Amino acid sequence: MNRLNQLLLSFTLILLPLFSFAQEKGMDERINDAFTPFAKAWEDLVFYPMPGTAGLGGIPIVVILLVFGALFFTLYFAFPNIRHFGTALNVVRGKYDDIEKHDGAATAKLNIVDGDIMDTIRDESQDGEVTHFQALATAVSGTVGLGNIAGVAVAITIGGPGATFWMIICGLIGMSTKFVECTLGVRYRDVGEDGTVYGGPMYYLTKGLKERGFGGLGKALAVVFAILCIGGSFGGGNAAQSNQAAQQLASMLGWQSGSSGFIIGCVLALIVGIVIIGGIKRIASVTEKIVPLMAAIYILACLIIVFSNFSYIDDAFRLIFKGAFTSDAALGGFFGVLIQGFRRAVFSNEAGAGSASIAHSAVKTNYAASEGLVALLEPFIDTIVICTMTALVIIFYNSGNYFDYGLASKNGVEIGGQVLEGATLTSAAFGSVIPWFPYVLTVAIILFAISTMISWSYYGLQSWMYLFGKSKASDLAYKFLFCIFIIIGASANMSAVWGFSDAMILAMVFPNMIGLFFLFPVVKEELSKYLKAIGKKA
Repeated sequence: MNRLNQLLLSFTLILLPLFSFAQEKGMDERINDAFTPFAKAWEDLVFYPMPGTAGLGGIPIVVILLVFGALFFTLYFAFPNIRHFGTALNVVRGKYDDIEKHDGAATAKLNIVDGDIMDTIRDESQDGEVTHFQALATAVSGTVGLGNIAGVAVAITIGGPGATFWMIICGLIGMSTKFVECTLGVRYRDVGEDGTVYGGPMYYLTKGLKERGFGGLGKALAVVFAILCIGGSFGGGNAAQSNQAAQQLASMLGWQSGSSGFIIGCVLALIVGIVIIGGIKRIASVTEKIVPLMAAIYILACLIIVFSNFSYIDDAFRLIFKGAFTSDAALGGFFGVLIQGFRRAVFSNEAGAGSASIAHSAVKTNYAASEGLVALLEPFIDTIVICTMTALVIIFYNSGNYFDYGLASKNGVEIGGQVLEGATLTSAAFGSVIPWFPYVLTVAIILFAISTMISWSYYGLQSWMYLFGKSKASDLAYKFLFCIFIIIGASANMSAVWGFSDAMILAMVFPNMIGLFFLFPVVKEELSKYLKAIGKKA
């Protein structure tokens, strides 16, 4: 521990001079100018359009792969998102726990990282075996965050209310994809001699494809996924989080400094560094206990605003549905709205990216499909329910502060002489009905950001160790880089950060979805086995 404290002190000493350097005017602008070209190049590569779709606005290959995969799994498994929804609820409430407890199969121990059980899967206030309800409740509290708060605002300002419809559709069919990848995560997980569980796409791509005679391809896809997952941890799991936390905090404090994002980013990097580098778990422990409360308060505030505008709900949904199928840009505009909806939904619920299976693979269960069914509920709660409530709040706000969706962009919208984007637009929408709520939301955004960054540092570290080994030097190298991206994300503008983050998260779809197309028959076997055990028809 002394060595870790020395390293943390060194990290602090590295950052402290940067605070004084940050006083130079335009530090944020300098970082943004250096980061934007790289972010734009990566975004253009990942969202490269399918040839022949220029007349449709250029449909990205990754979106086609994502939609086709989700639809295929939905049809192949005969609409598991609907047929097995009730079963999934019964699994969560523990109806079938006795079947698993009395089964003779071996169970894996929980995933422990530096003495800390991952908060995406384990509620540390409970002892003993983790129930499916604990797994779902903790995972959902982790996914209710900036994807719901800022991501929905981005979708609406760029794609209009109609983007909400495609977010809902993506969430609905994404339930099937999440079921498939999380079932595979449990099926092919590794359990070390010390009981530590290692799981996720790296493992089911390697082991699963090897079983089917494609060992070389599986290894290559696993390596590509690990590289992209590291990038995803730097982007969506890091830079996007610090970016919105910095913007919201600067907005609430009225900071106009050209280095405000940089300063806030340094503070966030120190806090996260204390947890992931210094091994000090107190902050993580406090955060993980407060985040579910913040999520509950956020949902309650959404419901208050929705029900206070109850008579306008039908008008709001009419606007959403109309915007989903009509556009000034005709067919090209239609696909633009669809793509924006899918980008935001995947960023929020990660269905298709495979990252969730890293955490879910650590749950205690004798049946892989049981956890797949639990995971199936996440996109429903996160995207279909909570993202829709956020969208309604913003649409109701727009009715009193009209802005032209067609003229909106990644740079936000101007209302009352102030440019609002992402979390600041959502905050203004809440503040129009609950004046004091933006202060609560600022605290929530910071906590959500820190919690998400800590969790994603684990995802990225698992991938980093898969590529470079499990040495202490390898561990520290990743964590230092992770903290640097916190500062970059807070300093750069929203357009560059979210473009980069979207591209990093969605790039993971390529290797993951290819693997799922090879391994979906295994999921069918696991589902049949579990349904037979609980006395349900397949």
